[in-house]
Amino acid sequence: MARPVAPRTAAAPEVPAPPPERVVARLRPHARVLFWPSIALILVSGAYGYFAERFPASWAHYAVMLAAALLVLLFFLLPYFSWLSKRYIITTRRIVVRRGFFVRRRQELLHLRGYEVELSRGPLQVMFGSGNLRITVSGETVLVLADIPKARTVQVALHDLMENAASLQTAQRQVMQSPTITRQTTVWDGR
Repeated sequence: MARPVAPRTAAAPEVPAPPPERVVARLRPHARVLFWPSIALILVSGAYGYFAERFPASWAHYAVMLAAALLVLLFFLLPYFSWLSKRYIITTRRIVVRRGFFVRRRQELLHLRGYEVELSRGPLQVMFGSGNLRITVSGETVLVLADIPKARTVQVALHDLMENAASLQTAQRQVMQSPTITRQTTVWDGR
């Protein structure tokens, strides 16, 4: 007669833990957009230096100073802060787009969703190696990374990251779908 042996539990295979999220790139739009604001700053500074002491009345001196400050604000500081307020962060799991200075707006797109990356470049962008990356999911444009430096390299990196995320997800599904015994089983000794 067969006697029962002590129950044993079958260990479920372990799901491989995803690697920790790492930052691959932190990008801003190409800095050439600051060329004309910088020229404006130089011209306004030169004009202020030339005209500041030309007027004998103190009110005229203050008027020139106020005009120079307004021109610097409009033609240099606003474009500079607008440039600073856009940031693109690419990690091993997602793309994060941050916009806004006072009111922040944040968009995220996981590499697991699968997307198309289209690169468009104008003549000036070709000269500087920058471009616009249009990211499309299911036929709908989700994100536009405007005028990013080294656009072709970023496009290749995004394709690689998306492929790595898909292969990791496939491996996790295979482990989860493998047949396992998760309850206690009694093994009979058949003598």
